[in-house]
Amino acid sequence: MKWSIDFPIPNYPFPISHQSKILSLGSCFAQTIGQKMIDAKFDCLVNPFGTIFNPISLEILLKSAFYENQFEESLICERDGLYFHYYAHSDLWGKTKTELLGKLQAKREETKVHLEQGTHLVLTLGSAWVYDLEGFKTVANCHKQPGKLFNKRLLTLEEMESRLLLLFDNFSTLNPNLKVILTVSPVRHIKDGISENQLSKSQLRVLCANLERRFSSVSYFPAYEIMMDELRDYRFYKSDLIHPNEEAENYIWQKWQTSHFDSDTIIKTEEIRKVNLELAHRPLNPKSDSHHKFLEKLIQKLERLNSEFDFSKEIIQVQKQLDFLV
Repeated sequence: MKWSIDFPIPNYPFPISHQSKILSLGSCFAQTIGQKMIDAKFDCLVNPFGTIFNPISLEILLKSAFYENQFEESLICERDGLYFHYYAHSDLWGKTKTELLGKLQAKREETKVHLEQGTHLVLTLGSAWVYDLEGFKTVANCHKQPGKLFNKRLLTLEEMESRLLLLFDNFSTLNPNLKVILTVSPVRHIKDGISENQLSKSQLRVLCANLERRFSSVSYFPAYEIMMDELRDYRFYKSDLIHPNEEAENYIWQKWQTSHFDSDTIIKTEEIRKVNLELAHRPLNPKSDSHHKFLEKLIQKLERLNSEFDFSKEIIQVQKQLDFLV
């Protein structure tokens, strides 16, 4: 008996390879898929401003990088002796306002390089619910400031679409070769409410479809649909029953590879995965002859792969283990 419905995902017309330069921004899925590409030795910059959930905050940050806009000092807040900016996640902080602004500027410049020189931009949209600071500035994070400072609202489809249409038009001028992959995060924001989360995800899905129709450079990857239809069982969630667990993440990653990588890239990615497993191996007896031989074979594999991928740190790591055994 079949216990789930799977559905075909068309092959992506602009495949990702190890020669690609990728920028992955947005919700938790952007972090997950981006980190897996980093682990597989892709050139990928992941969430330089931290996890960003809503499309307006993503648009603000990308526009800031595009035009080299300065981050407004008036949007800095303080908590527990540290400084945060309302346009970035709390992962990005400074001990002083100057330090924080310096970090933001560095991340902005890094992001612009990937927009100018990159081949792929992956945008993962998490929620259409936003918080406006004092009624007019949509923030990426409230940084645990008093709730009375914010107004919660659901973004309209028209607002999201008009701002992203203009942004993508600008991309075609800055880097006409940049391809955009949109996806809706499979993480449910049930703190907003079950019905409210579904309404939010629906808005985001329609937004992606409209943008995909308008731009030949824009495509959609159905991470949300895979989670909701193929993996519709709580055994595929972490204990919070909100976030996909490791098994679900790996399943979606396999779907990503099959649809977005060519056959040669898939083979190389699998070879790197196996080497990463060997690097993570913890022997029963680190001083045994068998482990010594294992390390010698591993370093040979790393040196061979290093001609194409950067395994220099891993080679040093394994060499130190070998030196210890001598």
